[in-house]
Order: sequence, then structure tokens, then C-alpha cells
Amino acid sequence: MDDANIPSLLSLPLLGFIEQDDPIYLATRRKILSAKTNPYFLNGPKFSGIGGPHQGLKNAWPMSVLVQALTTDDEAEIIECLERVKNVSVFGLINESVNVETGVDVHSGDGMTRPWFAWANSVFAEVVLTLAEKRPGLIFGRKGRYVVGEGWIE
Repeated sequence: MDDANIPSLLSLPLLGFIEQDDPIYLATRRKILSAKTNPYFLNGPKFSGIGGPHQGLKNAWPMSVLVQALTTDDEAEIIECLERVKNVSVFGLINESVNVETGVDVHSGDGMTRPWFAWANSVFAEVVLTLAEKRPGLIFGRKGRYVVGEGWIE
């Protein structure tokens, strides 16, 4: 099993322990992101991602999906991860965890824990800054090079 927090097996490349293209890491990553091999990888009609024993078998953490986005070079996977998180962030902030079956009710807030979770919001900021610098076309919709703090470089 892998947990939704950082550190985790999924986050090892972010922490400098292994390269994200290492064959052992890639095999581990496939197992972590599969409900067949990780009992805390949760799939539902409203959300999917890694959860953990502290929130039960219905709640996955958006933070785990953001780490998934940060540990791949597959742009389609990155976009899919961002869409998954966006679709459950109904209050404009990243929740701690989301019920994979019900999602988050926009009126009552039911279906989530902690309507804003500073740790997850910080990881979201890391995703945005990383994409701005490494893959600006994914978030800005234009080609070129973007340097955080400097802007577009022609």
C-alpha cells in the first residue's frame, strides 16, 4: 500500500530519492496507482486517487493526484489529474479528502474532509509553478518558455 501523504512511495522522485524514469520506480508507481495492487487506491464515479487508513475506504486525497501529476512526463496524464482535482475543488481550494462515490456537495460541503487543506493547496501551487516552468503550454495555452519570477522569454 501507499499513503496519500508526502513522503510516500509515489513522491520519492520529488524528494530526490530516485529518478522518475527509473524502471523500479515506474513499476512501483503502476502498482501504487492501481486498485488491484494498492488497497488504498480508490476509484469511484466522482473521484479517484490514493486514500489511507485514517480516512477510510471511501475518501481519496486530491494531494495524491497532484503528486501523480508531478511524477509523470505524460502530458495527457497531467491534464487528467488536474481535471480530477478541479472537479472536486468546488469551493476553489483543495480539500483534504473527497468521497469517491459522492464527490463534494457544493451546497452543504458533504463528501469531503477539511474544505481547505493548506498542505494540499501548497502542493497545488507547486504543480502550477512546475508546469509554468517546465510545460507552460499546458496551463498558459501558448508555446514558449516561461520562467517563474521573470515571465515569458522570447
